[in-house]
Amino acid sequence: MTKVVQKSKENPKLQQSTLFDGRSSLYLEYYLGRTQWIDPETEKIKVKHNRKKEYLNLYLIENPRTPIERQTNKQTLELAKEIRIEKEQSLKKDKTGKRLFKAKGVNFLDYFQTYIDNYTKKDIRMMKGALQRFKDFLKEDYPIYQNSISSEQLSKDMITDFVEYLESKSTGEGARGYFQRFKKVVKYAIEHDVMLKNPCNGVVCKVDEQALRKDILSMEEMTKLIGTTYKGQNPEISRAFTFCLYTGIRFCDIVELKYSDVDYSNRLLKFDQAKTKGHSANSGVIIPLNDGLLKLIGDKPEKSYKIFSLPSHTMCLKALRHWTGQAGIKKHITWHCARHSFAVNILNNGANIKTVASLLGHSGLQHTEKYTRAVDSLKEAAINSLPELKY
Repeated sequence: MTKVVQKSKENPKLQQSTLFDGRSSLYLEYYLGRTQWIDPETEKIKVKHNRKKEYLNLYLIENPRTPIERQTNKQTLELAKEIRIEKEQSLKKDKTGKRLFKAKGVNFLDYFQTYIDNYTKKDIRMMKGALQRFKDFLKEDYPIYQNSISSEQLSKDMITDFVEYLESKSTGEGARGYFQRFKKVVKYAIEHDVMLKNPCNGVVCKVDEQALRKDILSMEEMTKLIGTTYKGQNPEISRAFTFCLYTGIRFCDIVELKYSDVDYSNRLLKFDQAKTKGHSANSGVIIPLNDGLLKLIGDKPEKSYKIFSLPSHTMCLKALRHWTGQAGIKKHITWHCARHSFAVNILNNGANIKTVASLLGHSGLQHTEKYTRAVDSLKEAAINSLPELKY
């Protein structure tokens, strides 16, 4: 006969384990009682303790050395304790139907910052930008909450106002990108019982996906830029951006490209897009390499090093803007403009939309159609640039 005995101790417990990189990962350990039975062979009592772990995706810095590191650890630990209390109350409610007390409301701004401090994915710049945009929004529209706002004070009306604020301040997909990161933090808070309701439900950030809003470089401007050199120029940055102009590769992919991604015998570049890897069956991209691109890549070394040795995104962007300035190009050119320039220019030169979608790694044509609209507008601008016809 099986008998389950419950333990009346703090449950779940907040625990931590050391990772290979030296950080400590915080997790909750639930005690789910013990199972007791009699072994029919030995006639002895057997006991099995039932436990489960729930990792919080929160990390502590081992041996913090600076005041900032110590403060970060303190905030992370306080957040973990709040989550533990909420989980304990949920567990008690499940067993008794009652909730003894509710944990004190967490400052959502601090919660958001702690989430960022423990964030390890490549879109961390957008995550930081989402928090800053929300802080700016509160300061402008809800100044009473600019320093502290609890999860209960986040209403659907406020989130609707926030989205309208984002749409007024950002162009293109920037507004939606910030809102997606904001919703990601809200979802995480709900999953860990820091928030009870999702104030983002039903709120939509509208973006015209078919409109190309970023500046692009024409073929003439590309030639002018590539032919421009200046003292102190970083040749790796120039080489990498030129490669993007002729392949449409994103910055997050160009920094990770390795010589092992190059099939020299078949003159092909094969890699998985960081943006869609693990989320889409079409994350793999294959790009034919002509003589010019192979020359940019260079000969294959003995080990599979990265093809481009680049500094941070910020440094690359500063160098790019200085380079375009030296070339006399007045447009606002970012690294992603290389991808847009590539698509528009090959469409202008006769490539069909399916080919462009394949080269860009798009899962469908709907993401590529904005480039055809851009081509149409460029053609119209070209016609309108002719002297006025008086007949």
